[in-house]
Amino acid sequence: MYQPYDIAGAARPSRWLVTCDHAANTVPDFVNGGSLGIAPADMARHIAYDVGAAGLAKALAETLGAPLIATNFSRLVIDPNRGEDDPTLVMKLYDGTVIPANRHVSDEDFARRLNRLYRPYHTALAELAARRADTAILSIHSFTPQLRGRPPRPWHVGLLYAADERLAKPLLARLRAERDLCIGDNEPYGGHLPGDTIARHAIAHGRPNILIELRNDLIATPAQQQAWAVRLAPMLREVLDHV
Repeated sequence: MYQPYDIAGAARPSRWLVTCDHAANTVPDFVNGGSLGIAPADMARHIAYDVGAAGLAKALAETLGAPLIATNFSRLVIDPNRGEDDPTLVMKLYDGTVIPANRHVSDEDFARRLNRLYRPYHTALAELAARRADTAILSIHSFTPQLRGRPPRPWHVGLLYAADERLAKPLLARLRAERDLCIGDNEPYGGHLPGDTIARHAIAHGRPNILIELRNDLIATPAQQQAWAVRLAPMLREVLDHV
């Protein structure tokens, strides 16, 4: 039976809760018969999901001894990292690709995606986050090295944060001490959006949080994902110890 999210290690003891909002490029059968009407090559690239992020999130959760929750639907079906009233919740055009199944989404179809995918994911995430009073949320994403018609992105890792800098600032300093890395400070995107996952499950509850973006060519293989998990985990433990 189809499930809109996967949970691993729910009983793991760490303060960290690892989330992966854009883990999969799955299109459930109840959404346009399981196809958004775009080419398989497009469904395999960053517009449909965060390439490599699921494997990195899994490896980090295991290394940190933390629970993991990850989506099992494409961001193009409905984007869980947006507020319910965000006009980009169901994208019609992304990085030059028109999404045919989204061009004329009916109210009924929109409600179905909301109630069967988006809301169950956030309900489960809220329950996991509430499992202990001192939960800290680690959100794992990836970004493409270059958008169409845009200059190449130089960053290896980007940290996204807004009002709560408790984890972001010390982790930023720690990563910048690594001489071989180019680190983005709210790059390649800035801060957080109203109603997104961090705003909803961390900021609204006063929970320490950080969103890490890895350039997806650096985490394309399981070996790369594991290597980055091993590299990042000690830094994450170190900064959380002081919060």
